[in-house]
Amino acid sequence: MAVLLIASIAVPGSGQIETIQETMRDAVLHESDKNNLFGIFAVNPGYISSVVVTVILLVAALLIRIFVIPKFQYLPGRFQLVLEELVGLFDGLARSNSPRRNRFLGAYAFAAGVYIFFGTLFELLGLQAISLNGHSVTLPAPLSDVNGAIMLGVLSYCVIFSGVLAGNGLRGIGSALKEVSLLLSMSFRLFGALLSGLLVTELVYYYTSLSYVLPVLVAVLFTLLYALIQSYVLTMLTTLFYGEMSQPKGNKPKRRSRQQSNLAQDA
Repeated sequence: MAVLLIASIAVPGSGQIETIQETMRDAVLHESDKNNLFGIFAVNPGYISSVVVTVILLVAALLIRIFVIPKFQYLPGRFQLVLEELVGLFDGLARSNSPRRNRFLGAYAFAAGVYIFFGTLFELLGLQAISLNGHSVTLPAPLSDVNGAIMLGVLSYCVIFSGVLAGNGLRGIGSALKEVSLLLSMSFRLFGALLSGLLVTELVYYYTSLSYVLPVLVAVLFTLLYALIQSYVLTMLTTLFYGEMSQPKGNKPKRRSRQQSNLAQDA
């Protein structure tokens, strides 16, 4: 390994089929690495990643529901304890931020957090797909595609909007529309964070002198860091704004008398 490292630094690299600018542009726009979906549509590789991650999570959820949950015991085993702690984490997040309406909110926070976490870790598998031009393409994280990030932001905003309607009816539509910037902030926060990790990894892999040992550390650390942070940030923001905007705004407290106000100030 030491000999190879010294040789790779001493000998100029060759054989790259595209410049670093083209590599970065393809990672963002996917102009030349589109894939065939069932031979019908040309789609970005991030869309294929999203389909694969969704199918894996649905199958895993079905297997857990059929074979694991019926065998739950009063004294939990390791896997049961992990599941209970994970569900309790997102359920507690929903209850603390939205004390009135939180059953559906907890379920959505759990689903979104799990999808972001495992969708981000998916790129570590390094699964390959053949692009339309015949090149092999590594399937990225689903949310590193701006379309996937925007749709998850739209879905989270729709959940918040449903909380506004449930708490305030049609009167709350105006206040919900004022917070439409949430849609953009949540979408591009996800996209920017995951894309930056992808670009750093592409940059490290591109140069031969950096392609020993370092890519493993960069890929694993960046991916785990973004998976944890973005899962928590999006679910926290969704539950926080859901609880704030679903709170009824029609109940105004009665005005206190001057004597009660003076007593309160003295206290």
